[in-house]
Amino acid sequence: MRDVLDTPVLVAGDPQVLVGGSALDARVRWVHVSDSAEVAGLLDGGELLLTTAAGWSGTDASLRAVAASLAAAGVAGVVLELGARFPVAPPALIVACRAHGLALIALERVVKFVAVTEAVHRRIIAGQLEALQERQRLHELFTGLTLRGAPADTVVHAAAQTLGAPVVLETLSREVVTAELWAQTPTEVLADWAARSRAGAGLLTVPVEARGVRWGTLVALPGPEHPAGRMTVLELAATALALARLADGPSEWAMLPARDLVDAVLSGRHAGEADVAARLQAAGLPVRGRVLGVLVAESADAAALDAVLAVLAADGGSDRAAVHARGAVHDGAAVVLASSAAGLRSGAVNRAAREAGVGLAVGPEVATVAQLLASVRPTRLLATRLRAGEVRRVDDRPLTRLVAELGADHRLQEHSERLLAPLIRHDEQHQGDLLRVLAAVVAHPGSRTAAASASHLSRSVFYQRLAVISDLLGADLDDGETVAALHLALLARR
Repeated sequence: MRDVLDTPVLVAGDPQVLVGGSALDARVRWVHVSDSAEVAGLLDGGELLLTTAAGWSGTDASLRAVAASLAAAGVAGVVLELGARFPVAPPALIVACRAHGLALIALERVVKFVAVTEAVHRRIIAGQLEALQERQRLHELFTGLTLRGAPADTVVHAAAQTLGAPVVLETLSREVVTAELWAQTPTEVLADWAARSRAGAGLLTVPVEARGVRWGTLVALPGPEHPAGRMTVLELAATALALARLADGPSEWAMLPARDLVDAVLSGRHAGEADVAARLQAAGLPVRGRVLGVLVAESADAAALDAVLAVLAADGGSDRAAVHARGAVHDGAAVVLASSAAGLRSGAVNRAAREAGVGLAVGPEVATVAQLLASVRPTRLLATRLRAGEVRRVDDRPLTRLVAELGADHRLQEHSERLLAPLIRHDEQHQGDLLRVLAAVVAHPGSRTAAASASHLSRSVFYQRLAVISDLLGADLDDGETVAALHLALLARR
């Protein structure tokens, strides 16, 4: 109705909105011209009625009856041309239309109803044509994504871009598979997602299903209208997701939440603690009243990651005590974020390292998301030094934690460069392994035999390397302070 009021031919009639507000949001399907008081019986709903009311009775009761019948027929609104029959709009009609939420516009000047009809119908048909064209474009868009084997997050992104609003793909248990936030923050969209989804207020939902099996729901948050209809967009996207699910199997959906979550945490693609907390909760990792932690395995593949997750998931005897874990391979390292009732048990972590065949660095057990974010860097740093099957905890490696907390402090970097420069130049010029040998020495300060074994060198060759290192650095490798300084330098260089 608001668009009708902007039509130039109607503007020429000096329209006065007598009943407006939300009534002007009614959609106009067609235009009908009639002066009969019985016109409601000829209408199907959605019509804009143009009338002079020449056939209407002037009594209050009859005017209330006309308004009631038009509202019951679903009329979009009434345009009353003032003139001989009604020089002014009858108060009883205004009150009745307001009571029924029926838009009422009075024309102060005479206009050609045929011109109004033609103008409005032209806009309706143009809108229908636009909708048809847009549906065709959307059909081609989502069909193309399906044929190219686009993953679920790409389909969700396309749906959000089309709707200009956030779109979320969730499982049947209301855990978020992937979400396109569309200029909003994770906190704004995903905070307490399960409760928000369950309430459904303002959300548009379409099931993602095929062959009688439903896997999840595609949810669109409030946004602007779309020429093809917001529901049409969501239905086409849901069909593309269902076909992708049939083609790729359940594993793709299982990997997406963890991949997005780990990437956000490790790459810093978040706006702070609240955003990460919302992502964790949405991915099925409870935060409140839980013990949080991170595990990292360097040079690990997807199979090793799956083995770690399987062992952790099997730990805990009840739903309350169970370990909730999500992980992904990021820059060659398997990273697992975990939430548990009482922390990760050492037996389960050791078993996970053995079965996966990787070294596992275990971050400190923390209670807040801020502490979890702070623990990621030292855990990754510790992971670079572990052998297959070995498990180390950051809490047991204070020097590693100190270097991680200092981060990129220029004084630490200068210390590392100054102390190790002779060895770096030697290795570059001679394709040597002095840095690797030194790392083995500081890792096993109390046993030259263990250090030689870790270097994969014979004892005689190992001692030759030690002599070269000692000469280049001008340092005594049996001195505790020197070894500690070299250890610090190596950690900073990593």
